[in-house]
This record gives sequence, C-alpha cells and structure tokens, in this order.
Amino acid sequence: MYHNPVLLKQSVDDLVTNPDGIYVDCTFGGGGHSREILSRLSDKGRLFSFDQDLDALKNTIDDPRFTLVNQNFRFLENSLLMYGAPQVDGILADLGVSSHQFDEADRGFSTRSNAPLDMRMNVMQNLDAKRVINEYEEEELADLFYHYGELREARKLAREIVHHRKTKSIETTEDLKKLFSYIPPHKVNKFYAQLFQAIRIEVNQELEVLKEMLVQAYNVLKPEGRLVVISYHSLEDRLVKRFLKNGMFEGEPERDIYGNYKKAFELLKSKAIIPDDREIEENSRARSAKMRTGIKI
Repeated sequence: MYHNPVLLKQSVDDLVTNPDGIYVDCTFGGGGHSREILSRLSDKGRLFSFDQDLDALKNTIDDPRFTLVNQNFRFLENSLLMYGAPQVDGILADLGVSSHQFDEADRGFSTRSNAPLDMRMNVMQNLDAKRVINEYEEEELADLFYHYGELREARKLAREIVHHRKTKSIETTEDLKKLFSYIPPHKVNKFYAQLFQAIRIEVNQELEVLKEMLVQAYNVLKPEGRLVVISYHSLEDRLVKRFLKNGMFEGEPERDIYGNYKKAFELLKSKAIIPDDREIEENSRARSAKMRTGIKI
C-alpha cells in the first residue's frame, strides 16, 4: 500500500456537492482520495491533483477527467489558471508526510530507520535535513526546535548539535539520534517524533506553504465552494482553524460598528472530525488526524 487515505469517505462526502464540478486534490500521493473523488463525478466533472514528489507520478490515473500536476500546492492558483480552471467547486488537502515517504527508509523521514539526513518531499530542491543540522546557526536551530517541534529543551539541543559538528559532520538520522541517547526510554518516541517533525517542517517550509495554499484556495473557490483540510499536528490545525474562522493567521479582523467581522468561510461542522477507533486500529497514521471543512461565503 503506497498510502492508506485517512478519513476517506468523510472528506469526500464533505467535498463533492456537484458531480459536474471541478475539484482539486492538493496532495495526490497514492491517489486514494483522488480515486474516490472521481467515483463521485459525472462525465462532465474534472479533477486536478497536485504532488511535488516524483514517486507519486507512478500512481497517475488513466481517466480523461483527471490531470496530475507535478507541483507543490503552493502554486495552486497559477497552475489552475494555466489549465483553464481559474474557479473550482472544492479543494481537499491531506497534509503531512505520506506512508510511502515514511516507509522509504532512504528518504530520512522515519525515526525508526538509519538513513541520510534528507527529509525532502521534493528531491529536486537544495535544502535538506543535513544542511539544516550542519549549517544553521545555533539560534536558528533552537528557534525551529521550539516553534516547530514544541521542544522545551530547544536551546540545549541546538547547543549540543553545534558543539558536536565542530569536530564531525552529522550525516545520518542515527548520527543525530546518538547525540541524545540520554533521553529516558519512556520519552524517546515522542522526543524523536517532535525533533524530526521540526526539521522536516523547516526543510519543506510546510507552514509557509500551507498558508500560501489556504489563501490561494480561497481565491480560486467559487462562492459556496468547499475547502476540506486534514491535518496531523497542532501547528497545522491552528493555522487551518484560524483561517477558516476569519481568513487570517494572526492579529484580529476588523469589525463593523455592530462588532461583527466579515467571515471568509462558514464551518460545515463546529468541531474537527477525527477518525474512529476502527480506522485508527487499521491505520496508525490516522491517530492524530483532524479534519475541518469550510464553505466559502
């Protein structure tokens, strides 16, 4: 299995309201969500799916209604314009790293395998985890560990990395993990998950890319078009939740004389949808998933 799609039925149920419409899957991966979307569309419907990972291109779907765009979804608006679809009926984004990327040991995403420090979703880009760990200043490392990994000991971790690399370059995931062998066994899994998450977010600029995509999604959606986002950690979910609420990521929106502010989306459901116990049992990746759906006003 390349990738077991999370919240498959729930997300596509929320997304597809017009069988003749134009839809976007921002994160094609193994094509699970895309195939389900296509199954809901008529002969007039169209689906554009985005993926920057070259491996994902091997999963393309032979269907005249389908177009696979080999681009990061930060180029959503311009790409759709190029394909003659400036306005769409719905957009789905299943964020984070695919099961395939975790399982491919040499990509360096997994905390369980020894691999080169890479973590690039787009293997054509220059910035990888090795450069981050070996070239970033101590303060830069501390900031990303604190903000992206939510690690309280961020400054200590950064200091230890910088001290070690003065004598020997940190080349692999095991090289990195050996620096922190003192972490208590009951905290190891969570610690490395947070550490690797911080590095991966920096390498792929995930939060900035997500912000760009959300703004562009609003621009290209038709009125009453739907935006469905599945996130896997609190940093992503906070951005999505806030943007769906008031179309902003920080600060306070302007209010009218009655104290009301102009909303960008109406939430389909007041609370995030999470997988049930059965899905989590069948797919451990679903454990941290949260899905939010907004209807463009």
